[in-house]
Amino acid sequence: MNMDVDRVRSNLANVEERIRRASSRVGRIDAPRLLVATKYVGAEDMGVLQAAGIRLVGENRAEELESKWQEWGGAFEFHFIGHLQSRKARQVLPCATLIHSVDSIKLVEELEKRAERPVNVLLEVNVSGENTKYGILPAHAEAFLQEASGFQKVRFVGFMTMAPFAQDPETARPVFRCLRQLRDRLAPGFAGRYVLSELSMGMSDDYEVAVEEGATIIRIGTALFSNAQGG
Repeated sequence: MNMDVDRVRSNLANVEERIRRASSRVGRIDAPRLLVATKYVGAEDMGVLQAAGIRLVGENRAEELESKWQEWGGAFEFHFIGHLQSRKARQVLPCATLIHSVDSIKLVEELEKRAERPVNVLLEVNVSGENTKYGILPAHAEAFLQEASGFQKVRFVGFMTMAPFAQDPETARPVFRCLRQLRDRLAPGFAGRYVLSELSMGMSDDYEVAVEEGATIIRIGTALFSNAQGG
């Protein structure tokens, strides 16, 4: 598709203003980072994002991440936000500064084996307990991090979750609040090993609620690209 840079820039400004308002409502002085999900953005349109002022992007597929990073690595910081299979770890490691979706010790082992330098990751937590979602259950998070702490190169820096899709954004609030409370409960006990500061939560339909609940990274896609397709 051909994307219109002015429309993307306008949508970005709208999202940033909504983030500011959400932060103000709860007295936050620290703004979350806005990650643009580029799953449906072709490599030929990445320049539009650059021109619109976007610098942090996230990819769902290892092949797309590698391809876009090779072409646009100097223009953006890339995160990996999709489900990561162990066999794709080698492909993702050189490209992503943060992997949002670690949910198995098998993957931790593979990242440890393949990484040439320390790699920052998030623990994906299935707060809602939906069978269709990846991630470990909140009750298993502490034991998981205890087991993972034996690996030297894989550094957990926080948590990620996805809320159930719903028409009412307020439906996501208990999910986001649970993840923040989990982080707040576990972080002190792991202070000697991990700095668990990041909360990756909130997407186009519920990011304002996520901001109110303490998100440090929000993942935005459709809110930026709606009506941005040119002729």
